[in-house]
Amino acid sequence: MRAFILLAVLAAGCSGSATNPTSPSAGGGSLTLTADRVAGTWTLVSMRPAGQAEQIRPAEATYTLSFADGRLSTRADCNNCSGTFSLSGQTLTAGPALACTRAACPTMAFETAYTSILGGESTVALAGDTLVLTSSRGVLRFTR
Repeated sequence: MRAFILLAVLAAGCSGSATNPTSPSAGGGSLTLTADRVAGTWTLVSMRPAGQAEQIRPAEATYTLSFADGRLSTRADCNNCSGTFSLSGQTLTAGPALACTRAACPTMAFETAYTSILGGESTVALAGDTLVLTSSRGVLRFTR
């Protein structure tokens, strides 16, 4: 009987805890995103340059973003970019500059807008397998 009561008390104490909140208000306390939480490779789903409509990633092109060891790398169709990144609270800073190859890809206009939105400071939202970077330059939406 004692074991049952102890188990019931432990279960009740654990049932109200938040698991993996994605914003400071979600769990009632503060949550700071860490490099470990964004680490790995993300695939671009869509982007919305400031003042424009959402654009879905061209089906024939590869757009990925990877974070590891304080560095980011991105594949933007036939080009690759890399640089440093930092994460402070909900703010991700890509750069100060990203070094990119400059091949003439079939999706060049999309690529130019993508790299322009990616560079600099963005607010990060992380929910499950979705990563969203938002800035005055636009919005980038990724998935794992």
